[in-house]
Amino acid sequence: MEPKKTQQQDNGFFGQPAGLQTLFFTEMWERMSYYGMRALLVLFMTAAIQEGGLGMTVAVATAIYGLYTGAVYFMGLPGGWIADRLIGGQRATWYGGIVIMCGHIVLAIPSNTSFFLGLILVVLGTGMLKPNISALVGQLYDDGDDRRDAGYTLYYMGINIGSLIGYLVTGYLMENVGWHWAFGAAAVGMAFGLLQYRATLPKLGKVGVDAPKPLSPQGQRLSWAVIVLFLVALGTVFVATTTGAMTIDPVAIAQYVALAATIVFFVYYLSIFIFGNLTKNEAKRLGALFLVCIASICFWAGFEQAGSSLNLFARDLTDRMVGSFEIPTAWFQMLNSGFLIALSPFFAALWVNLTKKMINPSYGFKSALGLIIMASGFIVMFWASQAAASGMKVSPNWLVAVYFLHTVGELCLSPVALSAVSKLAPRRMAGQMMGIFVLTYSIGSLMAGLIAGNLDPENVSTMPDMYMQITLFGIGVGVVVFFIALKTRKWEELAGQPDPEHVAINANEPMDKPKL
Repeated sequence: MEPKKTQQQDNGFFGQPAGLQTLFFTEMWERMSYYGMRALLVLFMTAAIQEGGLGMTVAVATAIYGLYTGAVYFMGLPGGWIADRLIGGQRATWYGGIVIMCGHIVLAIPSNTSFFLGLILVVLGTGMLKPNISALVGQLYDDGDDRRDAGYTLYYMGINIGSLIGYLVTGYLMENVGWHWAFGAAAVGMAFGLLQYRATLPKLGKVGVDAPKPLSPQGQRLSWAVIVLFLVALGTVFVATTTGAMTIDPVAIAQYVALAATIVFFVYYLSIFIFGNLTKNEAKRLGALFLVCIASICFWAGFEQAGSSLNLFARDLTDRMVGSFEIPTAWFQMLNSGFLIALSPFFAALWVNLTKKMINPSYGFKSALGLIIMASGFIVMFWASQAAASGMKVSPNWLVAVYFLHTVGELCLSPVALSAVSKLAPRRMAGQMMGIFVLTYSIGSLMAGLIAGNLDPENVSTMPDMYMQITLFGIGVGVVVFFIALKTRKWEELAGQPDPEHVAINANEPMDKPKL
């Protein structure tokens, strides 16, 4: 019981464990670089060549955007595995940040070849950093620590402070200095994150230092050989594509990758049930987590319209003039970050106060609520696109309302879903399960890119029907998740309870203890 006592006394960062400070600011700067650059992608790819862009069609640009954002999160699966089995979460986070910074530096070089190479590096680096830094947050807490949800909400606020800085800086540089200066600013942000991480690393103590389930020396050598082989194959495909030896259709590739990612998600999750040596309680908890994952996929398929179709709607169909000042297009995405920063403390306090009053909504219920609220934002886009179909640019208040609803939905689903992974997943596979959960972002992002290809501002008349379809689908899935959550709530409550079967199976082995 001593580890629990020590952890409960660690209140070094706003009543949370001191290590949360390290992860809070590292993720803040990493998200500054990621979201700042992400806001530019579709705008840069669809801008005319004379304007310094790539001159792509909306369908191609949004498919590439979906592939990029999907790949960023898909790589979280091997990234989590590498931390769990090879190098530990702390080193995975550090090396991932270095690769991300290199990617942004390459993006700052004005060349089509460097643009795609930079995207690949950011994908690889984020796959290492993102799942593991989120998993490290969960490892700061005991299973019975009621501060977990509030801690994740505080951590999530750091993410959005970073994204707010990113949108502000890169949005201004894009329209007033140049595209590649904006990409370069993202590299500077990641550099700040790395410096902060190294300076405050001792606050994490031993959390994430070692791989929780390391491979044998022979297994490690084989794994590193496979990783090197993958990188060589990726480099070969990149060279073949850039030299013209190989041509690809981004839309078709996005469709195939979305299908493949979905299959990988289901197969990997099923394999854990079959080969993971789970106890009955662990299996039920992972069943409850599966429901949260389904809600997450549908949520991000709608929410990720922010960087694609909503971004283009802001540029082409929204009146951005305030007096003599034209609002930079990317700044509309700051609305989400601003609302999150303002509302995060309220939601953190809400979950804590509900728990004190013995009213603790299940993770499934919160996820269903977030999905339904997010989907309702597209009702607003249905009306906005109808107004735009008349040929007039519409008021920016439409997008303000949409981002507000999306933000409320995000706060109901995203931080508590991260908390669900860390609480419901067995500790011995925390990195892998966080990687699987991050894969839901991947599938949702790929779907979002494909959907956005049909939301072309040049063809406004089709937009209202598309937005209404998104609304009906999101609300429908949310209602189904809500009713299933009435059952899985009992499974969630098994978290932290002793499992007699686990004790029986491991009677001659030491029980896993929290790594402090």
